[in-house]
Amino acid sequence: MQTAHELFLHGLKDMLDAERQLVEALGKQAEESNRPELRKAFESHREQTQNQAERLEQVFESLEEQAETEECAGIRGLIQEHDNFQEEDPSPDILDIFNTEAALKVERYEITSYEGLVRLAQEMGHRKAVQLLKQNLKEEQQTERKMEAFSKKLKPEQMGMGEEEEQEESGRGARGTSSRRRGRRAA
Repeated sequence: MQTAHELFLHGLKDMLDAERQLVEALGKQAEESNRPELRKAFESHREQTQNQAERLEQVFESLEEQAETEECAGIRGLIQEHDNFQEEDPSPDILDIFNTEAALKVERYEITSYEGLVRLAQEMGHRKAVQLLKQNLKEEQQTERKMEAFSKKLKPEQMGMGEEEEQEESGRGARGTSSRRRGRRAA
């Protein structure tokens, strides 16, 4: 890779793959959602993501380039993180919290990627590409704000440790407290 144009195409291919991966992942997250308002948010974002992929295809057209993809390892990793977490059999409320936080990670990744693509498109004078990419960026920023709002609302039903750990901790608690008190007196 030697030119800004090649770098720009690489970034576009990466993001087209990212958006296509996310269409599927957002469908899973919608199905997993315990809260109807969260399910609706993931379904809405899935539709938006499909539109963003179509805009990326339009960017390729405006450059008279083939709309191809290169695997987006960053998004693939975030999806794998979700799949690994699912294997831990989380409670529905914990899964909602995890999925909301995962969505924030994805949004921040996408925002950074689109900012870089917009900058390159501007520097190369690709006005149509700038317009399309800015629309995707704006939507990602709006989604980030929505997910942040959800993140602040969601609280786990069970705070703290599981039963076994609570029993172990309560057995150590009395000893730990008295040793802490002795430590303070000595200080």
